[in-house]
Amino acid sequence: MRPYLLIGLLSSLLLTACQKEERGLVVGKLQQASDLATTEFTVDKIVHGTKTKKTAWFIKLSEARFLAYSQAKIKAGIDLSDIAEDDVRIDGKKITLKLPPIKVINFSYPPSSFKEDTLVSDPSSFLNNISVADQEAFFREAELDIRNNLEYMGIVETTQNHCQTMLHQLLRSLGYEEIYISFRSDELLIDKVNLSLEPQTDD
Repeated sequence: MRPYLLIGLLSSLLLTACQKEERGLVVGKLQQASDLATTEFTVDKIVHGTKTKKTAWFIKLSEARFLAYSQAKIKAGIDLSDIAEDDVRIDGKKITLKLPPIKVINFSYPPSSFKEDTLVSDPSSFLNNISVADQEAFFREAELDIRNNLEYMGIVETTQNHCQTMLHQLLRSLGYEEIYISFRSDELLIDKVNLSLEPQTDD
């Protein structure tokens, strides 16, 4: 083998090894920053429902109303441990990242946030009343409605912008001058909940 070919081959192998080491360092730093790549949201939800008492299927005897206020707490972010080798490309001071899609990390609908509006609610009317079970069904319907509409609340765009800003700062601190960040998908990942709950009614 000619000397210059051997030198070129060794240089290429050394460059590849250095790039892998540098990429491994970047991936490690990104995974350590997983807690920073998150955004928290609070969704206010009005909960309402009615319960009708009928003497027959067509004669309404009385109706009780229920109104309350509630809040859902949502935490969204990126699973940076899901970054693959091909998702990080480094060329000198230039780095290109392709990140996993935004996912809902935590969803809570705490009963401590529930507050009944006693001025509007009429939980007990003539021959009719809204039970605790009815109220629970109203709140569970409200929770399902929030879950089903998460993708329309701007969570993806807000979290993507937050993650890009945070990761730009991190990569700048590592010495990169040209930074390109994209996402594999603009879809919001969340476990689907399929419930069909109706308030209890008395015949």
